[in-house]
Amino acid sequence: MSEYLRRFDELGSGDVGLAGGKAANLGELTRAGLPVPPGFVLTTPAYDRFVEATGIGPEILELSRPGGDYDRASERIRALFTGREIPAEIAAQAVAAYRELGEPPVAVRSSATAEDLKDASFAGQQDTYLNVRGSDALLTAVRDCWASLWTARALAYRERRHIAPDEVSLAVVVQEMVPFEPDTAAGVMFTANPANGRRDQIAVSAAWGLGEAVVSGAVSTDDLVIESGRVRERNTADKQVMTVTTERGTEEVPVDDRRRREPVLDDRDALRLAALGARIAGHYGAPQDIEWVRSHGELLIVQSRPVTALPEPVGEVPTTWPEPYPKGYYFRASIVEQMPDPLSPLFADMIDGSVTRSLGALMNRAFGRAVMREGDIRFPTINGYAFYYYRRAAMWRMLLRSPAAMPKILFRRNDDFGVSGWRGQAHPRYVEALRAWAGRPVGQLSDRELLDGAGQLLDAGTTYYTAVQSVIPQAALSEMYFQAFYNRLVRRKGDPPAVEFLVGYDSQPIRAEKSLYDLAKWVGAQPGLADQLNSSERPPELDPEVWREWRERFDRHLAEFGHVAYNLDFAAPVPADEPGTLLDALRFHLGGQGGDPHERQRRSADRREAHTRAVRSRLGPVRRALFDRLLRRAQDTGPAREDALADISLAWPAIRRMLLELGRRHAGSGILPAAEDVFWLRHRELASHEKVPAEVIAERRMTWRGQRRANPPQMLPEIGWMKRALARAMPAGDQSQTGDVITGVGASAGEVTAPARVLGGPEEFGQMRPGEVLVARMTTPAWTSLFAMASAVVTDVGGPLSHSSIVAREYGIPAVLGTGVATQRLASGQRIHVDGDAGKVTPAD
Repeated sequence: MSEYLRRFDELGSGDVGLAGGKAANLGELTRAGLPVPPGFVLTTPAYDRFVEATGIGPEILELSRPGGDYDRASERIRALFTGREIPAEIAAQAVAAYRELGEPPVAVRSSATAEDLKDASFAGQQDTYLNVRGSDALLTAVRDCWASLWTARALAYRERRHIAPDEVSLAVVVQEMVPFEPDTAAGVMFTANPANGRRDQIAVSAAWGLGEAVVSGAVSTDDLVIESGRVRERNTADKQVMTVTTERGTEEVPVDDRRRREPVLDDRDALRLAALGARIAGHYGAPQDIEWVRSHGELLIVQSRPVTALPEPVGEVPTTWPEPYPKGYYFRASIVEQMPDPLSPLFADMIDGSVTRSLGALMNRAFGRAVMREGDIRFPTINGYAFYYYRRAAMWRMLLRSPAAMPKILFRRNDDFGVSGWRGQAHPRYVEALRAWAGRPVGQLSDRELLDGAGQLLDAGTTYYTAVQSVIPQAALSEMYFQAFYNRLVRRKGDPPAVEFLVGYDSQPIRAEKSLYDLAKWVGAQPGLADQLNSSERPPELDPEVWREWRERFDRHLAEFGHVAYNLDFAAPVPADEPGTLLDALRFHLGGQGGDPHERQRRSADRREAHTRAVRSRLGPVRRALFDRLLRRAQDTGPAREDALADISLAWPAIRRMLLELGRRHAGSGILPAAEDVFWLRHRELASHEKVPAEVIAERRMTWRGQRRANPPQMLPEIGWMKRALARAMPAGDQSQTGDVITGVGASAGEVTAPARVLGGPEEFGQMRPGEVLVARMTTPAWTSLFAMASAVVTDVGGPLSHSSIVAREYGIPAVLGTGVATQRLASGQRIHVDGDAGKVTPAD
């Protein structure tokens, strides 16, 4: 066994330092009995000996320092290799091993020590030489391969991965070329589907000829997906060119017309290949990215590496929307606006009964007990998405009684309806329900008490929301009445729009931003603290008193604002649980971006008061009195609506603590894989302590990810006349609109052209960059920290009085809401023009 050369069968996966990742994998496959063309490897000591013998090492390190001009550095380094002699003992061993193979045409490939690893493939960073013939050509190809360790792309790639130049070395694989025959085909196989992360699907690309052009993307390929022993998907391409061998090297030639649209792999060969892939993945215990070739009907493996950056598995995207209950109408509105994603199984089970009870109680009070009957109202899910369900007969009964019921909801006193009822009764009652449970340590509660407590707090939250539902129309009507009066009877040319009289007021989202801004100012004044915000324990070098005060200040912020949910599904953490997004916002303010919210609010308030004085001064007594009354009402209800919405999830931190405690107990007893999996149980499973296998939890998560890619209809069945009649009342716009222009509701004036940033939830908040257009399905008060960064806001769901609209006005940025399709049609990085006056979004390029 030589220091400088090893045959494949002398290598294994533990030999990366000696043979590089590619060669170590080929050795591992050979020793496992898999069909690998024979070959050998010149080891990393051979490369090191060449560098030492030629004396070029110091120059290489000097030229390859990070941050330089990599194109120029690569050119100069590779010139150092040109014409240099390979040490005689290495050359002799390489030629002898080549002759043992029978001196066939060979492929000469790099095998770097930082290559084909679990967390980084480094694919394509060094060079490959195909169809090398003869001893002299072999030695030249080896030396050129060594030089390719220093290509510009390899230098840049390693810098991005923080791998220093003196940490890498290179081995060289010499492998017998598969003979080119009429049936020769090659391609790539992923033993987990890279498109959707599914570990139970194998994805194959195949083309005629040799595989190098497939790997580089130079030729079209047939694409297949194999699942459960059958070809599940097949796309046969028009394969116009293929790579073939020549006397010296390779070239691309046209594919014969007869074979261009002929499948490269029939089902039999596809399944044979998939079986090989499954065997290789099983051997390594991880998904593999495999290069394969077929010749004379034999399937051979020429490379295997771990699949890197594989996404979480995604289930099928729903295309049909089956209605679970007959003779009814389904709507995604009201509280559903706070649930943009499919629901977790536990939340779906618990919220169904909770909303049904609270909404039924509201309807009985508004319409009378004789109107509503058992089963008239439900809150089911379809493909995971929540819908209100109303039995048709019940809906018509309610419509007939609505003229008498609406005044009760909007103007009734001494109840929890409207702004006064919310302030005086609904909110205090919710706080009291939370207080009754919040003081009881979860560790001292029984399993039944924990589950009952979570249910009772959820009921308190949905009951509270029924009161908030009466605040929303009050706020809407108050603003509409003021705008109508102002626009028709007061406004003159040159006067500001009506919304200028409604900005500059405090609401919980604005108070939260000011609190975070003030905290950032304090942090910035403490030496060394800004760099330690993610630390859970005090760094030794930091003043203990500064650390204690930091924790107290941040905990106070979380105690007041940390309950505000990004999404009402309690499976999603609130900021109090995972404050990372708040720390990102804190760092944003520390960087001096976003401006002072106190000053912004003061300027808005000053403009508002100046406009108000100017208008009042020219009005007569009657119009002035009406102006004052309507304006006061609109100014009171708008911020109240934001405060009311922000506190819907007031009990969510306590609910999550209770359920996670149950999850910990179940995980500890082996009933559940992990505590966080509790949200993926059905309610009956949790209540009965039923054991749920890890694969069932994984299947539910996978199904949820597929459902999340769907765009749920706003109403079912989609009846044309009803869809048109309710279009203005529904929170999302036309989901069938096509063309370049996306139309929604112009909810905050102004025009901006900037890159889009499409965000699915708080886990993606860190992707937002200052000046981008925030694009989301919807926003809740917990999203407000992003408005300081955004140049505009575009949503699928929302209207002129939604959270997005009100906060966008406070920030003075354009908003187009309720588009229905923005997150489906726009992509992050795409430059778009947002016209908040016209309610339109168009591509800018």
